[in-house]
Amino acid sequence: MKLKIALLSFSLFIMVGMGPFSYFFQSANQLTHNKFDLIIGSKYWVDKTIQTILAQANNLDPEVLKVGLNAYLKARKLGMDSKQLLTLVDYSKPSAERRLWVIDLKNLKVLYNTWVSHGKHSGDATSTSFSNTPKSLKSSLGVFVTDETYIGNNGYSLRVKGLEPNFNSNAYDRNIVFHGANYVSPGRAKDGKLGRSWGCFALSRDVIKPLIDLIKNNTLVVAYYPDKSWLKTSSFVR
Repeated sequence: MKLKIALLSFSLFIMVGMGPFSYFFQSANQLTHNKFDLIIGSKYWVDKTIQTILAQANNLDPEVLKVGLNAYLKARKLGMDSKQLLTLVDYSKPSAERRLWVIDLKNLKVLYNTWVSHGKHSGDATSTSFSNTPKSLKSSLGVFVTDETYIGNNGYSLRVKGLEPNFNSNAYDRNIVFHGANYVSPGRAKDGKLGRSWGCFALSRDVIKPLIDLIKNNTLVVAYYPDKSWLKTSSFVR
């Protein structure tokens, strides 16, 4: 009798695919893929994100994306992420190229890839000099978090707070903001360059309002340049 009961139980066990116990019979790879791989910050998530985003933005340098993701993940741990968005600016590219990307890290989509100007004293067609000093009219490097919006001399604008001492911590007091500008659009480029700001992230007026509404209030912005000092000392990048 006991043998019949045991055989019947085993048959039912097989028929239902081992029921709740099937979890323990998965291969290690299956278990990892099912439970842990999609966690933000896991190696699988990072690799998948890089592959998926680069397929949509072939003008984005993989190394710049890696730096941006690393900074994002560290900032996320500090609670500086309300929408799973990352705005990347690659100042190593000339201003006539589309060098700003807004990336949806929840759905792995590039939402914007557009033009952005740099500071008047940061360079001509390309930016090579950056500052955290008031009235320098230079762009700042590093990791920022977006703050509130306001209406100013340049219309609808977005404040940012710099998170890195010596690189951008004075951004809020310097009024380094996102704003629209007539001199930022592909048709305005002359001699391979756009007009320049006083250090702000100046964008085309065609995109500024929807872009600001998307990234405002506690999302990450990473302004990249292969500056050895920043790459070596930044707590977000190292």
